[in-house]
Amino acid sequence: MPKADPSEANPSEEDPSETDGSGADSSAQHPGPTPEASSAADYRSGFVTVVGRPNVGKSTLINRAVGYKVSIVSDKPQTTRHQIRGILNRSDGQMIFVDTPGLHRPRTALGERTNATASDTLGGVDLVCMLVEAHAKIGPGDKWIAKRLPPETILIVNKIDRAKPDQIVERLGTALEFDFAEYFPISAQTGAGVPELVDHLMARLPIGPQLYPDDMITDAPEKFWIAELVREQLLAVMDQELPHSIATRVTEYEWPRIRCEILVERDSQKGMVIGKGGKVLKAVGTAVRKDLPEGAFLELHVAVEKDWQRHAHLVERLGF
Repeated sequence: MPKADPSEANPSEEDPSETDGSGADSSAQHPGPTPEASSAADYRSGFVTVVGRPNVGKSTLINRAVGYKVSIVSDKPQTTRHQIRGILNRSDGQMIFVDTPGLHRPRTALGERTNATASDTLGGVDLVCMLVEAHAKIGPGDKWIAKRLPPETILIVNKIDRAKPDQIVERLGTALEFDFAEYFPISAQTGAGVPELVDHLMARLPIGPQLYPDDMITDAPEKFWIAELVREQLLAVMDQELPHSIATRVTEYEWPRIRCEILVERDSQKGMVIGKGGKVLKAVGTAVRKDLPEGAFLELHVAVEKDWQRHAHLVERLGF
């Protein structure tokens, strides 16, 4: 399960350099906070989807708002590939944030699928938030997204910690042409403005019953979460191009043994992921186990599925 924070190919024959199977101490699971008793007449609940271009800070914002790491984060664009729900439990209500892949111009079957995943979240939610960056000009991609959103959308200008005051004012001024309902400057990284934003979103949710149990902070299956943790650590050490060629999935789970397969598109990429003497793979395994319950035995295996992200049937088979 996610940890507190203050994201079929046939496997090839395995050899020792492809496997990191050592166990290590790790952090325990952390349940979500339990809301205090609240009158049904006052209790609010609903879904809030967060959309925007790749790498604008959607996952960081949701992790910050929920108070737990429910989505992996990276400085690489298009880190999020699925809809991921983070559940905030409070005494006055329950808010379910829906993290989405960044909307972009797709060049592969995977890109088309992640765009569709993001677009699908716009229906059936109570509130829509769009993120833009305070330190970067609002461009054609932002405007393309804004045209597809309802007028009651809340525009969030993120990363104000990286921007000068006049840049923030400029972004807010440019964003006025979107004619959205409200505008909030925040920093998801530092937390500035996030409590006020969360309070405002909660107040706008409809009166309704609790939708998820008190101790649930995400609806992502544990196997999916572990595979995402592996991908997060790979993103941290790989160059700009290789991350897009990596897919991860847990193929065996019988506690404490977990086997996660890492798929790449070419034989040359396989060597890069393993590293000399298995160094990269070992480092990834060690980092992932810090987010797993104590005693986890994580085995990583690397396999090649040629050009998987360019073939719709392979993208679908990998769960996208």
